[in-house]
Amino acid sequence: MAELPPDQDPLNFDDPLGFNPYAPTTETALQPVSPDDVEEYRRTYLTHEASCKSIGTLYLLGAILFTPIGFFALLGAATVGSDERGIMLVVGSLYLCLGLLQGWIGLGLRRLLNRGRTGGIILSTIGLLGFPVVTMISAYFLYLLLSEKGRVVFSPQYRDVIAKTPHIRYRTSVITWIVLLLIVVAVIALLVSVA
Repeated sequence: MAELPPDQDPLNFDDPLGFNPYAPTTETALQPVSPDDVEEYRRTYLTHEASCKSIGTLYLLGAILFTPIGFFALLGAATVGSDERGIMLVVGSLYLCLGLLQGWIGLGLRRLLNRGRTGGIILSTIGLLGFPVVTMISAYFLYLLLSEKGRVVFSPQYRDVIAKTPHIRYRTSVITWIVLLLIVVAVIALLVSVA
């Protein structure tokens, strides 16, 4: 088989100018943005900020669910027989504590406080045991909280940037709202079919 000249060989990536479009990039770090330009700095991290706050929202929803269940289980323990009372007290206490903990962590995440980040990391690490769906969600939460952008978003300097740029807000895309609406409709349909 005859060899093609180098300028006609499709496998020859040597460019006379030294540019190889298939070469891996040499720059993998985040582009530095000066905190002095507060608007550009905020816009750089705005999507990550919104993602971290959404974790807090999910934990607050968990608190709204678990806290009343725990409270009513503790109240129900007074009305059941002595055989079930111990189980109801343990389950009620567990749900109530988990709900209050999720509420505390959720508020911390919504306010971008380090205590919320630390609590979110702990709960997400425990969530890795919930194979397979909860594992994937928890792994994504850990990525958001432990990444370099996560460290920036939860820093005191970034909270100062937020205070200086209250006019910059994250806008949720229409597609996200549609997907959320479909999920809510599916959950309602599931609850109606079960009832």
